[in-house]
Parts: sequence; C-alpha cells; structure tokens
Amino acid sequence: MDVIKLVLQILLLITSLLLTLLILLHKGRGGGMSDMFGGGMTTSLGSSGVAERNLNRVTIVLGIIWAVVIIGLGLVMRFSVES
Repeated sequence: MDVIKLVLQILLLITSLLLTLLILLHKGRGGGMSDMFGGGMTTSLGSSGVAERNLNRVTIVLGIIWAVVIIGLGLVMRFSVES
C-alpha cells in the first residue's frame, strides 16, 4: 500500500502543477485576475480557436485525472491498515 500511496502522491503533485500551468495559459475573458497580469491588453499573439479548444480539452482531461487521483489517494489512506 505504501508504494501505491507514493505513486498517487507523485501523480497528484505532477497533475497539480500541470493543471495550474494550463489554467494560467487560458486567455482572459474580461476583468478580474487576468487583467492584473496583462490579460487585458489586446495583442496579436492570442490563441486561435483550434488551439484554445485543444487547450480546453487537455485542461478538462487533466482535471478529471487530478480528481480521480485525489479520490484514489483518499481511498488508499482511508482503508490502509497501519502496522
């Protein structure tokens, strides 16, 4: 059980960092935090529609993996028997 727990913790760390990075890559849609970091400026470097859709898909899939890892880690910790 310790190996599974360690693998899930490492996977949680990796998916958390990737999810944070992908969320920060999304184009800002208005006021708020995105404007604070320069998202309010209009530039010609904005993503195309296809790239934005692919970024959305990857972010959603990674978010689902992240949630499954959290649930799995919770179950492993709940049902692990301390020796």
